[in-house]
Amino acid sequence: HAEEEANDPAFAAQLAELGEVYVNDAFGTAHRAHASTEAVARLLPQAAAGFLMQKELEYLGRALANPARPFLAVIGGAKISGKIDVIENLLGKVDALLVGGAMMFTFLKAQGLETGKSLVEADRLEMAARLLELARSKGVELLLPTDCLVASAVDKSDGSEKVVKVDAIPADWMGVDIGPATRELYSARLREAKTVVWNGPMGVFEVQAFAQGTLAVARAMADATSRGAVTIVGGGDSTAAVNQLGLESRMSHVSTGGGASLEFLEGKPLPGVVALTDKA
Repeated sequence: HAEEEANDPAFAAQLAELGEVYVNDAFGTAHRAHASTEAVARLLPQAAAGFLMQKELEYLGRALANPARPFLAVIGGAKISGKIDVIENLLGKVDALLVGGAMMFTFLKAQGLETGKSLVEADRLEMAARLLELARSKGVELLLPTDCLVASAVDKSDGSEKVVKVDAIPADWMGVDIGPATRELYSARLREAKTVVWNGPMGVFEVQAFAQGTLAVARAMADATSRGAVTIVGGGDSTAAVNQLGLESRMSHVSTGGGASLEFLEGKPLPGVVALTDKA
């Protein structure tokens, strides 16, 4: 509906005529300034957060504003470009940041390592180097994998995949997951954490043979939860992975909003929340 996405005032006024009170319980769309999430909320005298919205804001807000420490963030996924703002914002808040997923190869390439046919964002190498320097200047540990699983193809396993050190990736192979030494390192750190925020898988978790890194992180977070840590899975592929592994009930909070949780972690105001009447 074009008027919805355009945040059209006339359309929002039509919506506002339908009720006296507005409740937004759609955290997953709170980052979009649409007619049904932003404009209509400003036209009704009472615009409230629903219970799911409240839970999302409480967990994510507490993690960023007043976390129990050590506070760790796990950032994965394919591209560093989509997570730059998140990483920059979290580097000012966390004690350590653990990197996985294909974005790790952009960081490794920025350090001068050969990455074979792994996904690398060539136009983000300077940015990756800057983030590494930013972490050093803030005294935050930015942990990169020491080993990885490489395969001949990213979309399927032919049984030939193997584990190599990150400084020994063969020219014709591509990284598809973090390796066992990295899994062990990351799991040990996560089990010691008091607050964990996770956004993005460690590898191509859709292929079972390439899912061990993501599974290890999920299990370690579940163990941390059992020990009293607050563990937050930040939407999108991370949520899909946790659900697929059947571990959602062992996390403190699994976010329903991919883009919304990402923008919240970036420190951006969410239009659908800003429009509510009771900011407290």
